[in-house]
Amino acid sequence: MKVLLINGSPHENGCTYTALYEVAKPLQNLGVLVEFFYIGTAPVYGCAACGSCNKKRGACAYTEDRCNALIQAAEGADGIVIGSPVYYSGPNGALCALLDRAFFAGREAFHQKPGAVVLSCRRSGGTAAFDRLNKYLTINQMPVVSSQYWNVVHGTTSSEVRQDLEGMQIMRVLGKNMAWLLNSLKLSRSPAHEPRVGTNFIR
Repeated sequence: MKVLLINGSPHENGCTYTALYEVAKPLQNLGVLVEFFYIGTAPVYGCAACGSCNKKRGACAYTEDRCNALIQAAEGADGIVIGSPVYYSGPNGALCALLDRAFFAGREAFHQKPGAVVLSCRRSGGTAAFDRLNKYLTINQMPVVSSQYWNVVHGTTSSEVRQDLEGMQIMRVLGKNMAWLLNSLKLSRSPAHEPRVGTNFIR
């Protein structure tokens, strides 16, 4: 089993990574492989609604950024953890641009896999960003893995985040719960697929 940990921060080894690393430790201790995926700092395309991915499932027409690499990484994972800093009570815009396209063009790579969201903020705005990112999971029928409180750490540096003892514990509990759910799902079968129905409310 493998869990993909998506670092949606422009800082590869900053506060968001510190939180994700704390999630990864119990996963590894419980025999689950982990893979970190860093979105980087290069420009990211927003979705142009071109419809190309409807013809070629599993890939976005834009190949210059990391969207298709993210889809490929998700295909090889059994669980997904999305991490982001909080900007103006929301997730990193570059991360959302990638997720918009990855979850639409490559939805099968994420479908019904356990998922969780991790936020890093200085003081507040974490719950609003938490709500925004959780929608990617719930729209794609992904069981949402919880911890003992909202999955948010506080601090402006990695050192400060590590001093957030409650936040660090929340991350560890999240990792343990992810491993527990993955093991539980190995013993069960997923629900039968029902073809999607779309209603646009046009009269």
